[in-house]
Amino acid sequence: MPIFIWVAQTKKGKTLKGELEAADEKIALSQLKRRNLTVTKIKPKPKDIFENVAFMQPKVTKKDIVIFTRQFSTMIDAGLPLVQGLNILAEQNENVTFKRILKAITKDVEGGSTLGEALGKHPKQFDDLFVNLVAAGEVGGILDTILQRLAAYIEKAEKLKSQIKGAMTYPIVVVAIAILVIAVILVFVIPVFEDMFSSFGSALPVPTQIVVAMSNFLKSNIHWVLLGIIGLVVAFKQYRKSKGGRRTTDAISLKLPVFGDLLRKSAVARFTRTLGTMIQSGVPILDALEIVAKTSGNVILEEVIFDVRASIAEGQTIAEPLGETDIFPRMVVQMISVGEATGALDTMLEKIADFYDDEVDAAVEALTSMLEPLLMVFLGGSIGGLVVAMYLPIFKMAAAMG
Repeated sequence: MPIFIWVAQTKKGKTLKGELEAADEKIALSQLKRRNLTVTKIKPKPKDIFENVAFMQPKVTKKDIVIFTRQFSTMIDAGLPLVQGLNILAEQNENVTFKRILKAITKDVEGGSTLGEALGKHPKQFDDLFVNLVAAGEVGGILDTILQRLAAYIEKAEKLKSQIKGAMTYPIVVVAIAILVIAVILVFVIPVFEDMFSSFGSALPVPTQIVVAMSNFLKSNIHWVLLGIIGLVVAFKQYRKSKGGRRTTDAISLKLPVFGDLLRKSAVARFTRTLGTMIQSGVPILDALEIVAKTSGNVILEEVIFDVRASIAEGQTIAEPLGETDIFPRMVVQMISVGEATGALDTMLEKIADFYDDEVDAAVEALTSMLEPLLMVFLGGSIGGLVVAMYLPIFKMAAAMG
């Protein structure tokens, strides 16, 4: 259906603007009049020529999801019907992609689908965790509470994710810049010195000869070097997409010095918070573990959680199979065991998640403090080494003249 852009005034004289989806302009006007609005301007919205080009459309961010979840929770708590709340949120949303998704969800709910089923048709924006918790909230009649929990969960999960990303990105960016600077020196600066050294007529020092050879190699083969780097990146991505490749790289990442410990702590925090949120929301433990495994983000952890699920299905506790893995520390296993014994597993999982969130904070801070001097030594050593190698012949010539 076409979309109309409208401008109208309320009875108090306040000017409002918005968009409305209707079969034609007459129906759009009647809908606005039913809202007690005096329409001053209405026209069809111009079509977006890039509407069907996916990469040209704005993405739905986690922030968009959190805002939608909190606002929707408030509306339901205030007693608004689902369809009316979805309509309001769709109309006021500025992200055209998310607006289109919300309208599709509204249409599905109007057609008789549950909210969980409607959300499940958009897995890129609403994952299994979100859909299943909403479904549990609908069945239990606590949808507003579930949505509030979901919003809090997403915010904490994104904070954790950004911390890990920041810890990983910082050294990669610094090393990449250092390599770029060294490449520029080798390609553009060293040849100038080489021309000057050729007039000396004497053998160059070994470090200088090595740097000059590197410069000549890079100048002659720079296209092959670039193609090789691109090829390695593409090959790694393809390898990572395969089942065996994903498993190997995930296993290696957990065993990396320093970074592996950080990833393990973040995995524990994510697992406990996700499982705690689902149990607290009334999702059965076996269903919850299946969803937690699928959203774990690490194949090794996913396999461990499925093993835990299989053990629970056979009558064991959660703590028993977790204790047999090397991912979960003994303290975590013992706290989960106490939570199961006291019937407060969801509360205990939340406490573990909060504790490991703080642990990740401390680990990221320690990692940054450790990396800064190491990166400075790397930068100073590599670039300073090039400069010294280039000035050695000048020092040698000055000593000879003296």
